[in-house]
Amino acid sequence: MIQHFKNLTQKANKIVITTHIHPDADGIGSEIALCMALRTLGKEAYCVNEEELLDRYKYLDPDDVLCGYESFTKAHPDFEPDLFIVTDTNSLHRIGIKIQAVVEKSKDLLFIDHHPCPKEVAAIHCIDTNMAATGELVGKLIESIDVKFTKEIALALYTSILIDTSSFRYPTVTANTHLLISKLMDTGIEPPDAYNKIYGTKQISYMKLLGIVLSSADSAGKGRIGWMKLTEKDMDAFDVDSEDTHGFVNHLLILDNIKVAMMFREIGTKVKISMRSAGDIDVGIMAQALGGGGHDHSAATIIDGAIDEVIEETIPKIQLMLEEDSDHS
Repeated sequence: MIQHFKNLTQKANKIVITTHIHPDADGIGSEIALCMALRTLGKEAYCVNEEELLDRYKYLDPDDVLCGYESFTKAHPDFEPDLFIVTDTNSLHRIGIKIQAVVEKSKDLLFIDHHPCPKEVAAIHCIDTNMAATGELVGKLIESIDVKFTKEIALALYTSILIDTSSFRYPTVTANTHLLISKLMDTGIEPPDAYNKIYGTKQISYMKLLGIVLSSADSAGKGRIGWMKLTEKDMDAFDVDSEDTHGFVNHLLILDNIKVAMMFREIGTKVKISMRSAGDIDVGIMAQALGGGGHDHSAATIIDGAIDEVIEETIPKIQLMLEEDSDHS
């Protein structure tokens, strides 16, 4: 895997790096860090996403290496990459329709990811499901090409791992994860500062919304399933960015006997179900059964319907899955 990455990046001079649509800090931090590292080797590398970078993430891009598809094609109308790299997903369908046009111009394609995928895909790309975050894998790949971590590269990678492990609390975090973190910290980044920058300082409206969401918490299956809901009405009333609500579901993980934590968030006529595992239950498989996917400890799906109806229909299905798991354990 590492040698494949080294071979492709060594022969490529023009490189485009992207991530999935509606990117999180793992995808963004990974692509920015990798782009900065490749530029130190003299590569003409760019991060190009379907849309422009949100203001909340711009501090991760001090060199302005990332832009949206529209602005990139306007500045570089005839750019044809030697290598197209996709971070934090292993599906071209997830990078956006516009950016897929750039893939067609590229000589080579490489996925760098830590999400599950068919073994045939993993065999010819850089995919390692044992990594706690794509940022951890990118850190390993950057070291393999003998690029030293700068403070800017380190902050992007540290933030990637911080976000995708919910502050290092997921079971995918290993000793190797912390070894990489120690190297990143050696550049001078400070964990409290990095944490505050990505999670931000909150307004009182955020606390009030969190209170409402927590007050909706309920449980089933002798406390093994915990859930709460977030409506668009409440989001609008408190003017809180949806990005700031992703961690709400983790509050359920402290419940006694909890196995599966779920947050149902209303998005128009659909409901996003975020799932977390508090132990050895594979919520990735559960999410797949509901039409979604993800990791064994963190997954999600989106279902059509009114939020209360979706909750009423979904909880019994999760109970059946837990009973099936118990019967085979």
